Formats: sequence, C-alpha cells, structure tokens
Amino acid sequence: MNAHNTMKEGAEAPFYLPQGDECAIFEAAAAADLPVLLKGPTGCGKTRFVAHMAARLGRPLYTVACHDDLSAADLIGRYLLKGGETVWVDGPLTRAVREGAICYLDEVVEARKDVTVVLHPLTDDRRILPIDRTGEELEATPGFMLVASYNPGYQNILKTLKPSTRQRFVAMEFDFPRPEHEVPVVVRESGLSEDLVRNLVRLANKLRGLKGQDLEEGVSTRLVVYAATLIKNGMKLERAIETAMIEPLSDDADVKRGLRDLVTAIFG
Repeated sequence: MNAHNTMKEGAEAPFYLPQGDECAIFEAAAAADLPVLLKGPTGCGKTRFVAHMAARLGRPLYTVACHDDLSAADLIGRYLLKGGETVWVDGPLTRAVREGAICYLDEVVEARKDVTVVLHPLTDDRRILPIDRTGEELEATPGFMLVASYNPGYQNILKTLKPSTRQRFVAMEFDFPRPEHEVPVVVRESGLSEDLVRNLVRLANKLRGLKGQDLEEGVSTRLVVYAATLIKNGMKLERAIETAMIEPLSDDADVKRGLRDLVTAIFG
C-alpha cells in the first residue's frame, strides 16, 4: 500500500514563514473549491506549507507520498479480506472526498499514469470520484480540496505532468527562501544561534549555485535545519556539515572535495 499520513482537523498549525502571498492564494483557492499545484525543488517547504494551511483552514489533511508503484487503487481503495469476508476499504483520496478534507499528493509525477486519469473528474466543475469497483460515483463533500506538488527541475521526459493535467490546477511556484527568511526558520527549528545559522545559510546558497553543474539538486532548507540541529546538540561544526549538507548531495569523491573547499572558504 502507499505511504500516507493524516492530520486531524483543529491540529495546531506547523510553523511556516510566508515568502509572499502564497497563503492568500491558497485560501482563495480553497474558498472557491479550486485544486492547487505547487511547483518547486525538493525540501523548499511545500509539504510544510500544505500542513500549515490545512491547520489554518481547520480541515483534515491526507498526505500521500507518491512513488513509482503508486496506483489509482492505492488512492481510491480496494477490497480486502477481513475475518473471512471481503470488505471495501477506502483509500486516502476517497476518505478526503467523503470527509471534505484536503488530499495532498506529494511528487505526483512519480505516481503511475492511471493516477492522473482518476484526478481529472475531481479537478473540474464535476468534482466527482467514480469508483468502478463499487459502482459508486462520489460527489466531493464541501471542503474537499486536491493539492499536488512536483519538482520541475528533477523531471525527465518519462516523468512529466501533461499540459492537460497541469491546466486543471491553480499553480504556485516555490523556491528556497531568501536568506532573510531562511535564517529565522532554521534558528526556530534548530535552536542554534543566529550567527552560526547565517553562515550555514550562506553555505547552502553557494551549494545551490552548483545545481546543474556538479549537483543534481541544491541543498534543501530541511538539510540546513538538520546540520544546525546536530551542531546545537554538540556535534562539531565540520562533521555536522559533512553529514547533513555534503554527503546527502553527492557520492562523487571529486565533487565532495569541491564542496568541502566551499565550507573552508566560509567557515575557515
């Protein structure tokens, strides 16, 4: 089965520092029953943003981490054997449709092609979910909202979102926060001093500048928080940076040597 988790209605909103008017756009889309697509690099805060907005709107949240084997049945549901009889068990998308919850499909392009077909009738004015296996045609309960995300910079020809699917969503582009935003986020999440965090964020931005040259992906805000947390918990700065901001980015010895030179340039 797919990996998913839920957040209950009325849960405390996770900390999120807005970068612009994204919260207002999300609220407007939610009020108008419009689906939302979030585009941006891994670890820039898309998932945290959705969790924050679900709590802020007071709606339950079903988060599904999409992967190569995720099928429409994983989202909709299937018949399972329980105590000698066959019973229907709703998937996370069906539960969200029935409950008027938010269903968040993280990295939707990773899922199998049959998944996007299922989403189409939910992302237009019909707002229905046909369940072929049971013969039901569910109308979305008021409050239901479909949110999906993907990383445009990490796509290949085989893994892309078709224009016919993309154009069913209100879309917002996310990026790593500007330093004046990222520093307070990392300080808050890790408890490390602002001076040290400022240098970690400087390093992160230097590493992000290498994306597309030596690195497939820039260092995420999440990894900066990991490094800061390790330092706060007593690990030596060089070791924390090595384990949280260099090793996760590359397996290539020459590339890692170059990254360590950047660390030396910033921290001495």
